[in-house]
Amino acid sequence: MAVIDLRPLPVTRDPARRLPQLLVGLALYGTSMALQIRGTLGLNPWDVLHEGLAAQTPLSFGVVTAVTGAAVLLLWIPLRQRPGVGTVANVVVIAVSVDVALALIPEPSELWARVAMLVGGIVLNGVATAAYVGARLGPGPRDGLMTGLAARTGWSIRLVRTGIEIVVLGAGWLLGGTVGVGTLGYALAIGPLTQAFLPFLVVRDRQ
Repeated sequence: MAVIDLRPLPVTRDPARRLPQLLVGLALYGTSMALQIRGTLGLNPWDVLHEGLAAQTPLSFGVVTAVTGAAVLLLWIPLRQRPGVGTVANVVVIAVSVDVALALIPEPSELWARVAMLVGGIVLNGVATAAYVGARLGPGPRDGLMTGLAARTGWSIRLVRTGIEIVVLGAGWLLGGTVGVGTLGYALAIGPLTQAFLPFLVVRDRQ
């Protein structure tokens, strides 16, 4: 399988496609988060942390997402990571879109509807991740933390990502975040889904 180049490209390269793709991808990402929350069958590790923090503070889920993203960006400083347009947009657009989606999407009582929301949220998350990452306008705060730690420590991306996810999941669970079958489903499915959608959405060096 060919390796897909995801290194950031200059903002001036094909902005008519890349900027809308970035923004739509981030908006869909926030919507996918809201679907998983409303399904109440378990969240991905970062959203377990976000929900736990929201439960312990008067802040909305979206605001907590933005604050957490900003805090993670501070960790970039010793790692010598540089934010891009996509990094800043990631913090703002996802925070707004998840709050809007939560206000519009009701919480179902039927199990089949909750399962549908969970599955739809995970699949949509894979599409959204491929879209915003594929725009190649800079990593999100959490993605940059992962790649920065890997570069500074020499550890593999897999090891660093796993370590981060375990720490975040544990902290979120202790704060009262929702852990369930959806958490496992997300962990198993998001990598393959993102990989499957990336070839269709990544911006190539030569169009």
